[in-house]
Amino acid sequence: MTARPGDAARQIQRELDLRLPAAHSGVRVARHMIRTFARSNGVVGRDLDSLLLVAEELLTNAVDHGGGHAASDENELERPVQVSMKLLISRGAWEIRVADQGGGDPTKLAAMLHPDHVPDLDDERGRGFFLLSRMVQKLSVTKSEDGKGIEVIAVHRHGAA
Repeated sequence: MTARPGDAARQIQRELDLRLPAAHSGVRVARHMIRTFARSNGVVGRDLDSLLLVAEELLTNAVDHGGGHAASDENELERPVQVSMKLLISRGAWEIRVADQGGGDPTKLAAMLHPDHVPDLDDERGRGFFLLSRMVQKLSVTKSEDGKGIEVIAVHRHGAA
């Protein structure tokens, strides 16, 4: 049997794709599914802890600022709003993509990712992206694929600080 280009990548890359209501109850469900999926694909220890923290922060931000208006449960949503999450696990790395439907300007969020950006320490909020950018090797913001919101992409190599 002859291997074709790309076969190895397809064999080792696993994907979890979720569409959730933009409510905190959906974040809890996603966290459980992410943990189970990641463990079954060899993500353990600090790499798993980092994945769960990054995923929860991104999903929570999407619920709070991406159209869900911090709804606790789906029945609190003013209209049907979703958060999508895609997790890719390959040998040596994971990538998570979280997209919301709340509009927003990706350039404003991207400014928070600049290496010289330091959040206002007197503000009660606004340190999440700063901290996440120190936990992963790549953190970027773009317009969501459906054009209704923002997508945040985080990439982490296993064993990296």
